Amino acid sequence: MRKWFGQSLRLGVAPDGLALVRTSIWPHERAQLLGQARFAANGADAIAREADLLLADYRNEGWALRVVLSDELVRLWQVAPPSGAARMTDLEAACAVRFQSLFGASPAGWQIRADWSATQPFLAAAMPQALLAKLLRAAADHGFRVVEVVPQFVAALNQHRSLRRPGAWFGLVHGGVLSVAAFDGKQLAAVRTAPIPEGADRDWLEGHIAREALRVGLGRPERLQVCGPAPKGWASSAGRLKFACTLFEDELDPLWPDIARLAMTGRVP
Repeated sequence: MRKWFGQSLRLGVAPDGLALVRTSIWPHERAQLLGQARFAANGADAIAREADLLLADYRNEGWALRVVLSDELVRLWQVAPPSGAARMTDLEAACAVRFQSLFGASPAGWQIRADWSATQPFLAAAMPQALLAKLLRAAADHGFRVVEVVPQFVAALNQHRSLRRPGAWFGLVHGGVLSVAAFDGKQLAAVRTAPIPEGADRDWLEGHIAREALRVGLGRPERLQVCGPAPKGWASSAGRLKFACTLFEDELDPLWPDIARLAMTGRVP
């Protein structure tokens, strides 16, 4: 495959699938799905084996590669900094304690990244080190330069950060799941995830958001801004007064599989 200036590759990684997509900085060039693989979910070794096979078909020295990990493979949680925190080690210790409290295990074996802050709660994400090492090795073996590895929800949140309106919560629909970032003013208060039931309409959405607001101790948002293949009926309509709902435009081919959409999460045109 010939490499052109302004192009790069994106790899979506889920427990049971992979997709490789080529993107371009030029507006006239559409993203191209180069390949995908589906397999039985069987841990890091299975993912790395399939990634090696997929990348081998498109090896080319110097390609920049961005990797997006599905949220099933990572851990996301909110951390309240300890009172009087003055050092990075204080924040890291609070992050580790919260991880163990939430997930019932030590964070050993996980690579943790966070929006570190000593003054306000922050979002942390943990990615499995064994999987990262295997993916980086597969990429290096085929001449790719990995420039970013990011969880899907973090990628989506960063992609739409400048578009978030005051008083709005943010949602991501992917693979039949709705993940919601609840905000208290400008501050991220919690990340909540729930499966979307068959036929979920606007009434279901309003009830779900109302329940999540109660769970995190916040008032119902003024607006929910959603990206991904959300039901069209969720969008605001006349007579809806509980909260507004904005669906961000989805420019991807509607026939693309979820795994390809995963690879494209976070891309800024």
